[in-house]
Amino acid sequence: MSEFLHGFARQFAQLNKDNLHRLGELYSDDIHFTDPLHEVQGLVQLRDYFRELYSNVSELRFDFHGFDPIGDGEGYLRWVMSYRHPRLAGGQVIRVSGCSHLLWHDKVYRHRDYFDAGALLYEHLPVLGQLIRWLKRRMG
Repeated sequence: MSEFLHGFARQFAQLNKDNLHRLGELYSDDIHFTDPLHEVQGLVQLRDYFRELYSNVSELRFDFHGFDPIGDGEGYLRWVMSYRHPRLAGGQVIRVSGCSHLLWHDKVYRHRDYFDAGALLYEHLPVLGQLIRWLKRRMG
């Protein structure tokens, strides 16, 4: 189980805008992928979603640091995503921690990501980001 998670993480970390055809090596044709911003069903939709993600950023990297099998064909990956978008945070690198829950047979058929969407996106938008930071200070 742990070997599967390590192999998946290694291959996933190598993905970029030029090799998204390799998603079929990681995911089944009927993949169900969910993150806090999107939900897609099927390998074609997943490839389209990733293509759009990669086209909107100038840099994107995943550093995996946790490999937690919890059963046969089930486990979690913990990671830090680093990305740079020309219109967010003045083009500086943004880092967001998260984890992925995976279900697999020979390939992953269910992938659900958990991360703070505010830390990923909303906090870095000019007006909305100021409001979110103000709210966090008030609540903290």
